[in-house]
Amino acid sequence: MLYRYLLLVLAGTALLLGIQIPNFVDQYQKRVDAHLVEVETNLRGFQQIADRFDKGSLDALIARHEASNDPAFRAEAVPLRDMVERRAAFRAEALALQAPMPQQVVHLALRGNRPLIAETRAAYSFNIPLTRDAVLAGAVSALAVVLVLELLSWPVRRARRSGVPVRGTSRLRDL
Repeated sequence: MLYRYLLLVLAGTALLLGIQIPNFVDQYQKRVDAHLVEVETNLRGFQQIADRFDKGSLDALIARHEASNDPAFRAEAVPLRDMVERRAAFRAEALALQAPMPQQVVHLALRGNRPLIAETRAAYSFNIPLTRDAVLAGAVSALAVVLVLELLSWPVRRARRSGVPVRGTSRLRDL
């Protein structure tokens, strides 16, 4: 009897945690978008200069900075290149997040931007969105937990039915 209550509690917990998966992806995606907007805003003036003097090529503008005799102008090339690389990384991340939810989850788990994932986790706000993806993720999580627990307890239940003593299960009989 207690086993069934425990199973219900664990399934409910898995459901609530599973619902958080699409919510986390959504918050991560908003963070990617915010960083992309920020870096594009910071590059806007440099892009205008590149449009006027280097046929729109930020790489040519960076090369001009690097080749300059002025040490301050030359030093400017490093943060400018960093911004261009950040923009490319955020654009690629935003593109990867245009996939269906299961692919987004796999992307975050395997290839997501680790500092951005940590930033999202640090500022994460729990809520219970009742979207189709959230309900599906919650149901899959609950089902997975129930199946794992049932599969783990199956040998014990089978041994009890056949009367074969199972080591360490004397407490389980009392449940």
